Amino acid sequence: MGSIPAQIPTSFGHELRACLRCRLVKTYDQFRESGCENCPFFKMEEDHELVVECTTPNFNGIISVMGPTRSWAARWLRIGRFVPGVYTLAVSEALPEDMQTTCENQSVQYIPPKRL
Repeated sequence: MGSIPAQIPTSFGHELRACLRCRLVKTYDQFRESGCENCPFFKMEEDHELVVECTTPNFNGIISVMGPTRSWAARWLRIGRFVPGVYTLAVSEALPEDMQTTCENQSVQYIPPKRL
């Protein structure tokens, strides 16, 4: 992943969503227009249904990460290899099975959320 940062959410209201794989937070419209900077293989910008499938409005907490490789918090949250941006601390939903298969086919790691 490069050091080109992800889009910063244009608002912090109910339209925020988090990617179910990398936990990047943006608005629905931002995911629809440019997809996920960490997960381009989901091609959310090509199929708007995928935005709903691959993201969730249900998440806990937000952290802004400017230097993911240098941040202990980013490493602790397992986002140290992702692009700088705004991330959630936790999502409670799992990525749908077909999108988990997409991750496997792309040889990218997917860590499902922990069950409480």
